[in-house]
Amino acid sequence: MELWYTEQHSDDVRFSLRVERQLYSGRSAFQDIAVYHSKEFGNFLTLDGYLMITEKDEFVYHEMITHVPLSVNPDVRNVLVIGAGDGGTVRELVRYAGIARIDMVEIDREVVSVCREYFPNVASGLDDPRVRIYYEDGLKFVRSRQNEYDLVIVDSTDPFGPGEGLFTKEFYGNCENALTDRGILVNQHESVFYREYAESMRRAHRILDGIFPICRVYQAHIPTYPSGHWLFGFSSKGPDPLADFDAARWSRLGIATRYYNTDLHRGCFALPNSVKEQLKIDDGRVRNGG
Repeated sequence: MELWYTEQHSDDVRFSLRVERQLYSGRSAFQDIAVYHSKEFGNFLTLDGYLMITEKDEFVYHEMITHVPLSVNPDVRNVLVIGAGDGGTVRELVRYAGIARIDMVEIDREVVSVCREYFPNVASGLDDPRVRIYYEDGLKFVRSRQNEYDLVIVDSTDPFGPGEGLFTKEFYGNCENALTDRGILVNQHESVFYREYAESMRRAHRILDGIFPICRVYQAHIPTYPSGHWLFGFSSKGPDPLADFDAARWSRLGIATRYYNTDLHRGCFALPNSVKEQLKIDDGRVRNGG
């Protein structure tokens, strides 16, 4: 008998992986957590039935959410990461010697524990001495921070369940307050392909566009995420992701990557017309991609 993991991407679309065995299943105070092993994608993690990471393609997401902002401002010293319980974002951050402090806020301690055991390569940066983990609600944590971080990365789950509060005007406004005067905020921005995800993306973009003077969107191909076409938001108080991008300076850091490169950096902000159309703000202007 074959065992398949199936995720509902829309009312009419499902995505499935053949599972060789289930490695873990448990219920934390916040959500159902499961880990499976598949022949094609290796170990993969699900939360409340939604696929979060797989060993085969997690590097795409984690490289794009970290190296894009850090190539725009390699002088970042203090970083706040909200979510990211699997540790992949922190793994990429600790590769930058110039970063002095990484505060990671994850509401669910059990997610971190499970990922340490079943995804040790992903979670490998969590023991770096610059990293401090706060097991609490990111929405509450950021309220008390003022002018403290050069970079905030919102590596949240989808806007359902524990991650719902991380897509609100209050939350993004508090993130803006937590940033220094040239600070950058990067968030996972959902997809445009299926209606429910597209609505979340547009709502988040409208909020961020009303808070930050620079608000752009970029994209990556992540095979196991809904539609495979995934977006990220780049919002900042000053640095522009293209005008202030110094490819030669980033290349001199000597950071080896599997997905991100400086040519891709420029290209990932070139959005398809269908995405530009969805990113129109209320007065009809398009802020992203021309």
